[in-house]
Amino acid sequence: MADSRFLRRDDATIEYAVDGPDAGQPLLLVMGLGMQRTAWPDALVEALVSQGFRCIRFDNRDIGLSTRYDEHGVPPLHRVVAARLLRRPYRTPYTLADIADDGMAVLDALGIEHAHVLGMSMGGMIAQHIAVRHAPRLRSLTLMSTSSGRLGLPLPSSKVLQLMLSRPNQRTSLDAATGYLVRLFSAIGSPNFPTPREEMLRRARDSLLRAPTGSGVARKLAAIISDGDRTPLLRRIAVPTLVMHGTHDAMVPLAHGRHLAHVIPGARLHTIRGWGHDLPDALSSEFAGVIAAHALRRAPVATP
Repeated sequence: MADSRFLRRDDATIEYAVDGPDAGQPLLLVMGLGMQRTAWPDALVEALVSQGFRCIRFDNRDIGLSTRYDEHGVPPLHRVVAARLLRRPYRTPYTLADIADDGMAVLDALGIEHAHVLGMSMGGMIAQHIAVRHAPRLRSLTLMSTSSGRLGLPLPSSKVLQLMLSRPNQRTSLDAATGYLVRLFSAIGSPNFPTPREEMLRRARDSLLRAPTGSGVARKLAAIISDGDRTPLLRRIAVPTLVMHGTHDAMVPLAHGRHLAHVIPGARLHTIRGWGHDLPDALSSEFAGVIAAHALRRAPVATP
């Protein structure tokens, strides 16, 4: 896959990579909470390239090889939640809108004026900000396994919540951190499209060897909570929007996807039975075909 590139903007250095020919349709991929750009599986990136896209992936700030904010420490999440419930502002080191602007800065660095945008989980929340803040530059928007942030929508399953609350600290061993990620991947994975345990182990270990997770997950979670209910923002989205969601998403239940499709003008919901909160290789061809049919307005092309 493509080599690392770096850009500097404001107080952050952003690492990114590009896959596919220069003539391909630019597609900015935005990853979710605690995951590096390498969490986009090679099989999916290759399937998207075969559909005619030029895939641009980047490490969100505070993860991977992009700038970290460890000097800010771990935020007191109980205070962040209380501020949200009381509708009071809570200052975080950065916002989801900041990360949205990072993504557009990557496009600027590549000289790309217009692009399609694909966001997964927290990346979908960031993509919602891109769609409003940078509307003239978007050709299409695809939101996978994500949410509007509206209070009252279903929470993650109790098993997933328990795992999230038991995340080991950054001083743990590589084996312990790998084991934790595999347990989390298993809990949120797709029951109808399971990823082999050996593959989950490989992906988890490769990710941690590339760059330890650190305490950025807690700061990103604070940014998500502080972002609040994006429903008023969503009603302003004018770009063609596809919402993709699995029927067995234990992290962000299907009701979140239905709500997104309901409030975004003209949005279409595509559900996949047995898909969880992951990107299994078994679904790469289907994902790429559905995204291409939406973004490029043509029938899907089968991938090898």
